Amino acid sequence: MRSLQHISLSVLFILMTSVAFAAPAAKLQGAHADKKALPRSCQACHRGMQMVIDGEEGTCLACHGSDALRQTMVRKGFLKDRGVADLRDIESELRKPYNHPVLTVRGAHRSTETLPEEVTNAKRHSECVDCHDPHLTEKEKPFRGIKGRRVINQMAEIAHEYELCYKCHSTSVNLPAFATDKAAEFRTTNPSFHPVEGEGRLAFVVSLKEPYAARKASVKDLTTISCSDCHGSDAADGPKGPHGSNFSGLLRYNYEMDDARSESEYTYALCYECHSRTSILANESFAYHALHIEGNRSSGQLGTSCFTCHDAHGSTVNPYLLRFNEEFVRPNSEGKLEYLSTGVAARHGSCSLTCHGSEHKIRAY
Repeated sequence: MRSLQHISLSVLFILMTSVAFAAPAAKLQGAHADKKALPRSCQACHRGMQMVIDGEEGTCLACHGSDALRQTMVRKGFLKDRGVADLRDIESELRKPYNHPVLTVRGAHRSTETLPEEVTNAKRHSECVDCHDPHLTEKEKPFRGIKGRRVINQMAEIAHEYELCYKCHSTSVNLPAFATDKAAEFRTTNPSFHPVEGEGRLAFVVSLKEPYAARKASVKDLTTISCSDCHGSDAADGPKGPHGSNFSGLLRYNYEMDDARSESEYTYALCYECHSRTSILANESFAYHALHIEGNRSSGQLGTSCFTCHDAHGSTVNPYLLRFNEEFVRPNSEGKLEYLSTGVAARHGSCSLTCHGSEHKIRAY
């Protein structure tokens, strides 16, 4: 019996390793096909039962984790020194307080799964292979081989980063209670939106810092942004991509969203990456910007967050990304909670609402 078990295990091992090595080898391209970096090619990842023991994440982190793990791969001959230079410690990012749950939700990904998710009780997950095809990925094309959700709801190979994000952060029926459909918020038919899918509605945004611009007037002008411009590592020299951050929302920079905050460059660092703090506090785009975010110093009243009035993704109801946070902004005595624009070019309008004990009844500016 013991002999029979030994033979069975041997056959199983041969079958597993033959499939593991032969199948991917036929399609291995991109960064992992570079034998100057990975001299033993497929064996760097597929060797005996190693992938079963380490799991998908452990296999990836052998090279994309700590320097100590990489040096082990170098000593074993699976990774060459020249291949180490471009590798970053992704594991440290994934262990930050705000992260994609790569290390905490394992074994949930299926190659046949349909995304956006159609099953209500399906486990939310984000494993390495949800975003990266290890047989095709390239340094400058990290999503190569992965299908994403196009604006027209068609699934096709990713051409823009947001198409990858929409797979989980749009119409999935298992979205957390606090989450919203990001595809709906970035839709270019909305009254306003940050320019992810395309250029924004306004022809000119006075507070934008170079090289950002509302419309492309020169080659250097950036008129669209990516999800990872805001979401990603908070470390200045951190790896690209939204793996983890010390800031809430997996943001690259600090962004205070609560009420009663002291304004500073750090408080709204995320916004000030693209928008001039000097311009905002000089009221160049809104006559009462400084009053709202700095507060009334003479009365000792602190300011309120940008988030109190603006949705950083997009607004389905108002221009200027206006969508009031109803935790702090409520209807006035007439039951109105609204903004009315009285001219885009002039940047004038009126608000009807109650905020911080102050009632606005078509209060114009």
